Amino acid sequence: MIAPRFVKLTETTEFYSDEKCYIRELINQPSDPDLSIATARVEPGVTTIRHKLRSTTERYYILCGSGMMEVGDLPPREVSPGDLVLIPRESPQRITNTGDDDLIFLCICSPGFRPENYLTA
Repeated sequence: MIAPRFVKLTETTEFYSDEKCYIRELINQPSDPDLSIATARVEPGVTTIRHKLRSTTERYYILCGSGMMEVGDLPPREVSPGDLVLIPRESPQRITNTGDDDLIFLCICSPGFRPENYLTA
């Protein structure tokens, strides 16, 4: 049984990733390996690098902006605030900001994101 606990998230610095977007990790702790949450920010006109995550299911929850999401072999789909995209393990993915403002979304990974599980596709 997991014991309840409260965690105060500390302010983290946004960094530019090789994926062509800005990332800010909100929570990714060894003491809670089942989940990680980060924000991603994609500038207008930018398409992220096609990639996949080994052993990790990811969800994108769109906070603001608009884009086109590609997952696996599915045709690209428009995404906008309130949309949730489930990205199964090992599924190639990328997102394009099609709007005039930054596209910002939560990246929710289970288990938590580990750099060694990131693969370009």
